[in-house]
Amino acid sequence: MRRRQFFALGLGMAGLGMAAAACGADKGTTAGAVRLPFAIAPGAERWAGVTRALTRAAWQSGFMLAGHRQATTITVTGLPALAAAEIDAGPRLLETATPLARLAGEIEVVVVPAASPFRDFEDFGAQLLARPEETPLAGGPQGEPDHLLFGLVARGLGADARRIAYTGHPTTAEATDALRGGRAVAAAGPLRAWRADLRKGRVRALAVSSARRVDGLDVPSLLESGVRIDFADWCAAVGPQDMAEDLRATAVEMCERVAGSAPWHKACRAGGWQPIPLSGGDFEQWLASETARTRAVLRDLGLVDTPGTT
Repeated sequence: MRRRQFFALGLGMAGLGMAAAACGADKGTTAGAVRLPFAIAPGAERWAGVTRALTRAAWQSGFMLAGHRQATTITVTGLPALAAAEIDAGPRLLETATPLARLAGEIEVVVVPAASPFRDFEDFGAQLLARPEETPLAGGPQGEPDHLLFGLVARGLGADARRIAYTGHPTTAEATDALRGGRAVAAAGPLRAWRADLRKGRVRALAVSSARRVDGLDVPSLLESGVRIDFADWCAAVGPQDMAEDLRATAVEMCERVAGSAPWHKACRAGGWQPIPLSGGDFEQWLASETARTRAVLRDLGLVDTPGTT
């Protein structure tokens, strides 16, 4: 859709009401804000913060969103929902929603206790490859991003992921207790959640999950460590399954404009998220690939049946 068509559609929706209540009356909004027939909602509580940030960034970027009763809902969802659908053998995201744009992701980190005998990721990887059952690991709940990361690491090393001794915990604090209490030799989790322990020297980071190093952190990426992984606990914006093509095009362009805005980048810095924008057809293609990758790793971990087996 051409930009002039986009604004013509937006201005044509002027009667649909003011911005969603989550936005509030932001002084940074221009008087000539474009009104759009969308409301933004989290797919689950874990994405509530991103949803608020996205809504406010849209408002500050000049877009006025409609109230939920008057609007087409744009839902913020992400990797945990995709994995849960695979584990539950339920409808997949591509089957139940219209992909709009990937928004941001949380970089993960592999950590060990400060006094760990593993000097670096290579030491850890060598033991995981040789003795996976004797390498107890910790992180978030089974099947969620931390567990998926270890599954990808095992796959990258050539280890048998089904033999991994992984214990899932409901919170990072409990995973930390397991690590510091000797019940795990390594843990994975969002970098944001481990920064305090890293600063205080309670744990050491062996590698980050992004393709490149994180600014300000002297820790190699998994790619540098010989494991070809670029991984983040990502979130994305999707529309309803039967979203009209003109509304889809307008929503995609709004997501693109907001993803490139200063308010969104400021919100990502504050929230500890990495902007990883991808939209439209490119995002849809990536999502199909990410779905296949997630399904394969879940099979490696024994959480999803391999075809032909019980």
